[in-house]
Amino acid sequence: MVGEGVPATREAVLRRMYEAFSTDERDAFVLPCLAPDVDWPNVLDGVRLHGREEVRAYWARQFAAGHPLVRLEGLRLDGDGEGVVVTVRPGLRDASGDRWAEGTVEHVYRFGGDGLVTRMDVRAGSQGA
Repeated sequence: MVGEGVPATREAVLRRMYEAFSTDERDAFVLPCLAPDVDWPNVLDGVRLHGREEVRAYWARQFAAGHPLVRLEGLRLDGDGEGVVVTVRPGLRDASGDRWAEGTVEHVYRFGGDGLVTRMDVRAGSQGA
């Protein structure tokens, strides 16, 4: 799957993020992928996080409660041509294995001039496969 019209550098950053997120190597992409003042959604509490350390703490909390998974299913430019929309299928890893949701979610990314993610938003995707 190739991102439709997505610049190769942005696609590479996003693929790296999703490959690392579901592993214990999440910190491996924080510095090379996220801007120091990144604006990130905390979907658990319905608030925004600001900065790498707040995002790290949020992920630590998520992984302490369970092992969330996200499978990248598509990339495309957002309607404004600036953002990148990533379609993902959420899941959870537990003692019985990996379980995947029927529907998808869209993650929308904005990038700074340095190529790092400056903002991420979550939008509803499809309901059911």
